[in-house]
Amino acid sequence: MRIVQATLEHLDQLTPLFVKYREFYGELPYPDSSRKFLETRLRRKESVIYLAMPDDEDKILGFCQLYPSYSSLSLKRVWILNDIYVTEEARRQLVADRLLQTAKKMAKETNAVRMRVSTNADNEVAQKVYESIGFKEDKQFKNYVLPINNDE
Repeated sequence: MRIVQATLEHLDQLTPLFVKYREFYGELPYPDSSRKFLETRLRRKESVIYLAMPDDEDKILGFCQLYPSYSSLSLKRVWILNDIYVTEEARRQLVADRLLQTAKKMAKETNAVRMRVSTNADNEVAQKVYESIGFKEDKQFKNYVLPINNDE
């Protein structure tokens, strides 16, 4: 298995997986909007997307997407692991582990102070994977979300 950084040339292959990822979390598919979203992130270099692919094929087994942020307290970069998805047929083949290890390596290379990730409280499989590569549950800060309704 090889891990490559996504480029615009991967959009046609990446978009269907991104749609499945969104559906996994209960969102409507919106394939055209999903493609446009990914294209914008890649064109503007607003995220880093890694793809897991078999050594001998151009098929995507999984992906992860990270967004840059910064810590005012440590005066350093933070990477937010926002999305990770592995196709059903590639699960239990350490695809997520390889993607996460690559993301961790990139975070070190960019002198980040940490990576952050959130997952559903009941997603024990993801929690175990994150913990296996060194993520720790944040006991110092409690996180809050402020939904913004643009219709009001």
